[in-house]
Amino acid sequence: MAKGSGKVLAQNKKAGHDYFIEETIEAGMVLTGTEIKSIRAGKVQLKDSFVRVRNGEAWINNMHVSAFEQGNRFNHDPLRTRKLLLHKKQIGELVGAVKRDGYTIVPLKMYIKDGYAKLLIGIGKGKKDYDKRNDMRKKEAKREMERAFKAKNQF
Repeated sequence: MAKGSGKVLAQNKKAGHDYFIEETIEAGMVLTGTEIKSIRAGKVQLKDSFVRVRNGEAWINNMHVSAFEQGNRFNHDPLRTRKLLLHKKQIGELVGAVKRDGYTIVPLKMYIKDGYAKLLIGIGKGKKDYDKRNDMRKKEAKREMERAFKAKNQF
């Protein structure tokens, strides 16, 4: 399977709006039993989450995984920091990218691939306000062209 394919459970649409994504890396995660059950049910949010590299290990912060309903006392903390499973070379790439000015590591989407929960993370450079406005103008122009083309071909 290609990188980023599988059953998509959560997507960070805000990341595409706020960053120019230059490179993507697929990562596994260290999860507890109740976490994976909640993730398979689609109760995960990547909206405000970010990736940080500490002591040669990559960690995802602020990823919200809702508590499993039948989890009773074995439930997990919904906002706990989770370790990402990456090769040492990939972590080195992330560290090098973050040291460049204006770059950050953002989670893009979470999906199930071959029975495992995977996270697609991207190395992105922050967009300025004028970049965001320009992208919105391009989207609107494309939408208008499609509408006009569709209206022309209806008759």
